[in-house]
Amino acid sequence: MSASPSFSLNHMVAPALSPERFFGLCRKVGAEGAEIRNDLASNAILDGTPARSIREIAADHGVSLISINALQRFNEWTREREAEATALAGYAHDAGAAALVLVPVNDGSGRKPGVRRKNLAAALRGLAPILADRGIVGLVEPLGFASCSLRSKREAVETIEENGLASMFRLVHDTFHHHVAGEPELFGSMTGLVHISGVDDRSVPLEELRDAHRVLVGEEDIIGNIGQLRTLRAGGYDGPFSFEPFSPTVHGLKDPAAALSRSIAYLAAHV
Repeated sequence: MSASPSFSLNHMVAPALSPERFFGLCRKVGAEGAEIRNDLASNAILDGTPARSIREIAADHGVSLISINALQRFNEWTREREAEATALAGYAHDAGAAALVLVPVNDGSGRKPGVRRKNLAAALRGLAPILADRGIVGLVEPLGFASCSLRSKREAVETIEENGLASMFRLVHDTFHHHVAGEPELFGSMTGLVHISGVDDRSVPLEELRDAHRVLVGEEDIIGNIGQLRTLRAGGYDGPFSFEPFSPTVHGLKDPAAALSRSIAYLAAHV
C-alpha cells in the first residue's frame, strides 16, 4: 500500500468543462488520473472528439486516463450491447484509457436471483474477448439502488471468479452506492477503481438518496467515506480515489479547484 492515496477526477465533477479545461483542472488540484464519460452532451465523446485527440490532450497535461465511463446496461447482453461495447472499448484503447466502466440495468428489471446471475455471467463472457483484444480491463460497478439488477459486490465477485475471468474484470467500489446498498463487505483486492462522493443532507432517508445528493467529501459527510477508504486500503486496494459528485451545487461551483483541493486535503489527512 502506498504511503498516501492518489486522487483522480471523473468528468462529472465539472461536466461543462471541455476536455482540455477538465484535464487542466486535474493538473491544478494534483489529480494524477481522469475519467471521461460518454453521457455528457456536447462534450468529450458525444461531441465527436477523436480518441487520439483525448489521448494527446491528457498527455499534454500529464494526466493518465483511467477509464471511459461507461457501458450502460452491460448485463443485458444483446447484439446492440455487443456493438456498443466494441465501439467503447476501441475508443478507450485509442484514447489510452486503462479500463471501461460497466454499469448494470437500473430500471427494476432483471432483479430475480437466477436471472441476475445468468445475465451477469453471459455479459462477462461476451465482454471478455472484446476487452482482451484491446487490452482494456472491465470495471463492474454495482449500484445500491433497489431498482438495480446488480447491487451486490459479492455476487459480482463470485460470478467473475466462477467464470474464470478474474484477470479481465475488477469492481468499482462507489462509496455512495456501497452505503445505499447496505452491503457490509468490501473487496479491496478485487477493486480496480473507487468512486468517491459524500452526502451531507441529514434530512433525506436512506432509501430516498439519489445522485443529486452526491457532493464533495468533507467533515459533514454522513455516509462513512473515511471508514470505507481506510478499509479498502487495508484490504489491498492501492489505486486512485476518483471524485464523482453529481449534485448541481458542485457542478455550479465558480471555483471547483478550490473546493476539490479542500476535499483532497481532508481525505489525505484522514485516510
